[in-house]
Amino acid sequence: MRIARLASAYLASRPLLTALNATMLALGVATITFLLLVTTQAEDRLTRDAKPVDLVVGAKGSPLQLILSTVFHADVPTGNIDLAQAQAIRRNPMIASAIPLALGDSFRGHRIVGTEASYLDLYGAKLAQGALFAGEMEAVVGSEVARRHGLAVGATLTGAHGLAAAGPAHEGHPYRVVGILAPSGTVVDRLVVTPVESVWHVHEEHAPPRPEITALLVRYATPLAAAMLPRAINANTAMQAASPAYESARLLDLAGVGVDTLRWFAVVLMASAALSLFVALTSALQERRYDLALLRTLGARPASLAALTLVEGVTLLVAGVILGLALGHGAAHALGLWLAGAGSWPLTGLVWVDGEAALVATVLATGALTCLVPAVQAYSSDPASLLAKR
Repeated sequence: MRIARLASAYLASRPLLTALNATMLALGVATITFLLLVTTQAEDRLTRDAKPVDLVVGAKGSPLQLILSTVFHADVPTGNIDLAQAQAIRRNPMIASAIPLALGDSFRGHRIVGTEASYLDLYGAKLAQGALFAGEMEAVVGSEVARRHGLAVGATLTGAHGLAAAGPAHEGHPYRVVGILAPSGTVVDRLVVTPVESVWHVHEEHAPPRPEITALLVRYATPLAAAMLPRAINANTAMQAASPAYESARLLDLAGVGVDTLRWFAVVLMASAALSLFVALTSALQERRYDLALLRTLGARPASLAALTLVEGVTLLVAGVILGLALGHGAAHALGLWLAGAGSWPLTGLVWVDGEAALVATVLATGALTCLVPAVQAYSSDPASLLAKR
């Protein structure tokens, strides 16, 4: 007796119920898979972009906004700080390095960052073409910016005020591309990097009497600085100090509430699918009790009947898991393509992340246990009594 073929025939005889059970399970698996892909890649990206920076010093306001704008370049800055005050901070012996940032403009949605060449070293960025900027209005562009907009060494680009791609343009102040960065997997891939003086030059008509920058990206010279420096800056200056590591963790906690809600919804959906599968197999067993009795009289062993029921359930499980993984990865990849089109964080569904193997194993093991009860009932059925009741 070919158990797999017979189980497939039984499933095909009830197409709507089979599709319903597989789809319910697939939706639960897809939801959790999608959440795993998005949260894992988001956490990895936040950690990778924030790791090189110990502290950000900027204008007072929301610490989270300061980190989002200066480290992740995903928000507007809290304001500007006086260059002289920033230079005083840079001379602090507890600071190993302090890299200035001057923000305010963008190129087609990509932030233009006025800074020093050491900013690229902070993220390990390397040149793929050309050279580093050496003077005002020279720019080095990230790999993603160059790819999306077809930029090459020697090209020119014009910045627009703010982050919006359609903001007021500075037509009279074009930047000349002198270098293209190799992909680094960091925030630098999405930036246009130029000297601080370029940003001052573009905005010289509206410049304050004293030069300003947006923030300083600080690396500590000693572990003691982590305890003393932020408190001293916040208490004794007109600036604020914010920790990228702390604010990133807080951001993930804020997002985690919604993620946990969706995760529990998916768990309930899969539990409902498991219950539906149990009811379907038990009901099918009752409907086919005379068929199973006849198979026993024709020589089928009890273990074969139990295996038939188990294979039927496991086939539904495997189909649901495969469909769920495909849907989850497909949804994540579709979201990634949309984000890429918007110039936002990269996301892909073409990866396998930690947690997916545990998810598959848990679903299959739990589902197999659910199928065991109908399988045991099939094993222990008495063909004589069943046929006598017919």
